[in-house]
Formats: sequence, structure tokens, C-alpha cells
Amino acid sequence: MPELPEVECVRRSIERRVLGRRVVAVELQRTDILQPAEGMRRGSAPVAATPRVAEGSIAGLLCGQTVTLATRHGKRLAIVGEDGSAVGVHLGMSGRLLVFDRGTAARDEPFGGSHTHAVWQLDDGSRLAFVDHRRFGGLWDWEASDGPEAWFAGMGPDALAIGPATLWRGLSGTRRCLKAALLDQQVVAGLGNIYVDELLYAARLSPLTPADRVTRDQAAGLVRRMRTLLNRAIAAGGSTLRDYADADGAAGGYQLRHRAYGRGGLRCLRRGCGGSLVVDTVASRTTAWCPRCQPGGGH
Repeated sequence: MPELPEVECVRRSIERRVLGRRVVAVELQRTDILQPAEGMRRGSAPVAATPRVAEGSIAGLLCGQTVTLATRHGKRLAIVGEDGSAVGVHLGMSGRLLVFDRGTAARDEPFGGSHTHAVWQLDDGSRLAFVDHRRFGGLWDWEASDGPEAWFAGMGPDALAIGPATLWRGLSGTRRCLKAALLDQQVVAGLGNIYVDELLYAARLSPLTPADRVTRDQAAGLVRRMRTLLNRAIAAGGSTLRDYADADGAAGGYQLRHRAYGRGGLRCLRRGCGGSLVVDTVASRTTAWCPRCQPGGGH
């Protein structure tokens, strides 16, 4: 699943290609890709999606609007129109937002094909397409009165913005293992399996450590390393393991720099360690860590 660095790279590529363009038509190839907004909350009140769903070309979903903003919180992306209405995007496991130049059909291979579910036709002849072959992603349509704030409501602080004291309070309030707590989007938004493994390796903390035993100093160290890790991954274009690409179809390169994720059974890359990474299921996720560099947690 794309995590914060990948979604941020998509956001930036959307910003480069789509900002200032007017949406002249929207086509839904699958209406069930447009999700209801029940359960999404703004404050304590439920927000209902605008009922603008129909086969083929539709109203809503920024139709007729000039795109003025592409914004992100955690793993969620929002594309915002001039009147403040927004399309919320969750990429799921394999979702992509791809821009096709004028004259290139969004259903063309290799990036589109039959898995193209929504297409925004832009005023310069280009198209923005939502593509998702595993169908775990989705779109949400927010009216101007709700905007992206409704889409981001209920999430914890973004992983690039969270402060040490806030993270420490979030961790100290749960007895779950540290990996489970860092995966919780209400504790910190944006981390997933890849970057939690990488972060804990960098911080020399076991994923099995009880979250409420993390000290203030350790929380501060986690925040510093989190920002460094995520910014480096963004600079490298994110991590492409299988499906991820940005809006130009470009794959990321940070997977070549992973030091923990996916390396169970391999030698630890930390100088002077000499140990090997173990792999086990932690917080229902396949997890790799070095017991020699990341001791404790009962392992």
C-alpha cells in the first residue's frame, strides 16, 4: 500500500500537471469506486456525500471546476476545486492517479487498461485517471462546505508534522506493541509497514516494545528519524515494490535503500553488528528487525 512518501510524490506530480487546469468532464467506468461519506466525520457530526453518482459522464467530482490545490494528510490525498469542493482519494493497495497527455487514451496500456475506473478530462486535452486493478482504493466527493477538512477529519497528526510531545502522549496511552501503535493512523498518520520497519531499525527499537514504555527522549528520537526517513524516501520518489508509480508513471527508487523491510533472514547492514534480521508477524504484519541492534520487547 502506498504510504506517506508515495502519496506525497503523487501529490507533487498532480500539482505539476493538473493545477490550473479546468475539468471539462468526468467519466466513471465503475460507479462503486465512488464511496459514500457516511462514517467520515468533521468534528463529531457525520458528513454525507453529495448524491451525484451516475454511469458515464457525471456532475460533481470537480466537473466544471478549475483545480486549485492538491493536498495530503497521512496517506490520504485531496484534489480541490476553485469553489472549495474536493475529491478525496485513497490509493488502497494498488491504486494510481495517472496523467495522460493529449491524444493518449487513459485506457491504453501499460498504465491504464481495463482497470481505469474514473477519468477527468482537462481543458488542455490531457486526462487524469484513477486506476486500481486490485480495487481496494476509492474516491469520495466532498461539497464546498466540507472540502478536504472533512476527508482528513479523525486522523492523527501527519507524520511529517507531529511533534515529540504529541507522539509521546499517543504512545504512552496504549499498551500495544510499538509497531502496532505506529501503524495506528489516529496516533500518527502516514506510516505503514514499510516505513515503520525502517523507522524502528533506524531508532534501534524493537517492534515488540510496549508503546507505553517509550521514553520522552526515545519519542523525540523517533520524530527526528521519522522526518529524515520520510524526506529521503520522498526525494527518491518513494518505494516501488509492485504497483506504485507517480502521476507521470515514474517508479520510485527508495526500495533500493531499505535496511529492514523485506530483509528478514539477511545480514544486518549496520556497521559492526554482524547479526541477521529475523522475520515474524507483529501487529498482523510481516515484520523484519535485528534483535542485536533492536533488543528488548520480549524477543
